[in-house]
Order: sequence, then structure tokens, then C-alpha cells
Amino acid sequence: MASSPREKSADAGSAYALDEQIGFILRKVSQRHTSIFAAAFGNDLTPPQWAVLAKLHESGPTSQNQLGRLVALDAATNKGVVDRLATRGLTETSPDPADARRVLVALTDAGRKEVERGFPIAAAITEETLAPLDATQRAQLIALLKALS
Repeated sequence: MASSPREKSADAGSAYALDEQIGFILRKVSQRHTSIFAAAFGNDLTPPQWAVLAKLHESGPTSQNQLGRLVALDAATNKGVVDRLATRGLTETSPDPADARRVLVALTDAGRKEVERGFPIAAAITEETLAPLDATQRAQLIALLKALS
């Protein structure tokens, strides 16, 4: 069984440099990407809201529970996101005909239009986030991050 990070030698601390740590680097990249996202979408959508809309466009009506898993949101956060989108008329919920205990979430026509309007914006956000990398580096980065997730 592997030892936990806390069980590692105290000597490792002398070689520790925050700027070389994956969590620190990922946080900085995430902050940069979030800033680019906010500049592009403004107050229209948050990243979790965009993820829900884009996934619903991709998948079609989906149970609220499954949708949360697909966009990596915990149940409470996902419910809040779906509720805010529904208040704006972008999503709607209904009981699943196959299982009334399950709630299905679907895009409304306005939600579908919002997603289709957002696709080129989202593509530009990705392009700007990855701008410092060449095509090979971009593919490598995406592959490596997917392996970590």
C-alpha cells in the first residue's frame, strides 16, 4: 500500500518549491481560464451554468442526478445551477415517465438558442486559454489532463 503524502520524509521539504507543484499550477491556470471565461460571457453565464447547458445540448434530457455527474457538480450545486437556469427560462424539469422519483432536466427553446449562441464564444475561450501552446502541446495537455481526471 502506498504511503500518504504526510508520511513522506521531512527531508522532502527542503526540495519543495510551490511554483513547481501541480495543485498550485492548476489553480493558476484555472484562475486564468475563469478570467477569460468571465470576460467573454460577462454576467450571462457562469462556467457551471455553461457546462449544464452544453451537456444538455449534447445529451438531451437527462436526470438531474446523472447531469450532475456528467458535469462534475455535487448534487446541491447542480440543483442550484439547474434552478437558476430554469428561473431564466433556459431549462425545464419534469418527472421521468419511467420513474416518477427521478427528475429530468431539458433545455427549453430559449436554452437551446443560448447554447448555440454560446458555442463560438466557448470555442474562443478555449482558444485563448490554450494560445501559449502549439497544436501538439495542446493535444498533449488535453490528453494528460483527461488521464488525471
